[in-house]
Amino acid sequence: MTKGIVIREAHFPGRAPIEAYGNGGFRFADMSHRGSLLCLPSGIYGWEPADPLALTAADFAKLLNEADQVEILLVGAGKDLRPLPAALRAALKAAGIAADPMSTGAAVRTYNILLAENRAVAAALIAVE
Repeated sequence: MTKGIVIREAHFPGRAPIEAYGNGGFRFADMSHRGSLLCLPSGIYGWEPADPLALTAADFAKLLNEADQVEILLVGAGKDLRPLPAALRAALKAAGIAADPMSTGAAVRTYNILLAENRAVAAALIAVE
């Protein structure tokens, strides 16, 4: 007896550079993902912030659980740079994480460089069309 399709949380269990972005998604590790990503030391996760224009600490719960392994968080905010809300900045600072908001394209490029340097980096990347 078949159980049908089982939908699981999108997760790649490792660190990998982002090969391409655009058209609403990303390519990495010879795979593609439609939607936003959260790139952490424990892997790359599909990420759906409640409101990409008003990010909160709750959107970063997985990151905060791994805060001891992350020094820098790159936040790719879409096509344009948007400042992070003060409450989110405070939560990240309390966890010892420096956050740097930028466009998604700039965040992808910077993430790849820091990853190649084996730095303690994480990235929250909002998909762009």
